[in-house]
Amino acid sequence: MDLPRGMKDFDGEEYSKVQFIKENFLEVSEVFGFKLMEPSAIEFLKTLEIKSGEQAKDHVFWWNNKDRKLGDIGLRFDFTIGISRYVAGQRSIKLPAKISSAGGVWRYDEPQKARFRYFNQWDIEIFGKSKLEYDAEVIEFTSKFFKKINLKNVEIDISHRKLAESYIHKIFETEDAKTTVDILRAVDKIAKKSKQEILSEYKEKGYSSEKLEKIIQFSETSGTPESIEAKYDTNTLDGWNEIKEVFDSLRNRNVKNIRINFGIVRGLDYYSGIIFEVFDTTYREIGALAGGGRYDTLPALFGRNDLGATGVAGGIDRIRLALENQKSEFGIPHQRISVLYVNSEMRKKAIKLASELRDEGYYVDIDLNDKPLKKQMEQSIDSKFTIIVAPKEFDSGMYILRNMIERSEKQLSKDDLFAELKKINS
Repeated sequence: MDLPRGMKDFDGEEYSKVQFIKENFLEVSEVFGFKLMEPSAIEFLKTLEIKSGEQAKDHVFWWNNKDRKLGDIGLRFDFTIGISRYVAGQRSIKLPAKISSAGGVWRYDEPQKARFRYFNQWDIEIFGKSKLEYDAEVIEFTSKFFKKINLKNVEIDISHRKLAESYIHKIFETEDAKTTVDILRAVDKIAKKSKQEILSEYKEKGYSSEKLEKIIQFSETSGTPESIEAKYDTNTLDGWNEIKEVFDSLRNRNVKNIRINFGIVRGLDYYSGIIFEVFDTTYREIGALAGGGRYDTLPALFGRNDLGATGVAGGIDRIRLALENQKSEFGIPHQRISVLYVNSEMRKKAIKLASELRDEGYYVDIDLNDKPLKKQMEQSIDSKFTIIVAPKEFDSGMYILRNMIERSEKQLSKDDLFAELKKINS
């Protein structure tokens, strides 16, 4: 039978790669002092709608609650809302609260390359006072995480939610909210459409092509604070000083794969300050691998006007594809050992040996179906070493250790066998 549209199974190899990314994320989270939690997979629909309104219904999986008095419910589409709800309700929580989470989320979006309706995501958030060092901490974490999984050519583009807004207000000589959002959406389309397509589309909506072209040119600006200040009068740009402060903090933290990019305008109805996105510069067609920023308005919606918040989330499945694209080894594979037995009488003794080896931390395979030795050998292709339990040798207290690569073998007592394996794996 087929799966529902936009869903997929994760086979053994895919799943192990997803786990590799998760495990490294959790390790870096611990290094930075983030506390792991998992918010509920099911929320009230009104909670999921809290930042986007009723239009959120079009993008989440939701259904009628049997107890209609309590309200409809739905599946989480990210971790930020659930974590924010949780932290907002913990009045005694120690601040700053640094939270991390990883797992599956559901979005009722149109399926596309590297994005299914169920996918894996990692997430970190910092709640506390609105301090720019927290934004820098989140960006440093992101840089260190991608370094940890050895994804090369990673670039972090940084901007400010108010930066493009203030320039739009200046060029269009209005602070009208609809105009601002429309033009920001035009900027957001630059990566997907040609400039001429955007100009034509917005001319039909009644916008000046000359003014919009200035906005597009502005959004193509990127570089260091020094190079940008040589081109623009940044004193007139809202958020510029905050960008500089975060950039200086990241330099102090020895984060080098960063640049300012005026074209980053993510979260039109959500972010309130520093924003950023992460790209593999050799695989940009896959889209952003992670993105985040400051969202002080969300804790306020949960009744916590005293809390600021900043964070970042990344798509684990998209990161997996980027690692595959650069032919990554996904870490050092575990060295496996296969325990083989010559006949059914030796099976029980071989299983006992396999269990003893596992107790010592070795990764051990053993056939449980009394297959002939030749078949067991054929199934041991993932093992560099095999241990053969044979009647004659076992009666003499010996085991056969075979090197499958060098095609060599030797007989060892159990104590010598364990000593040899320890030496091999050291």
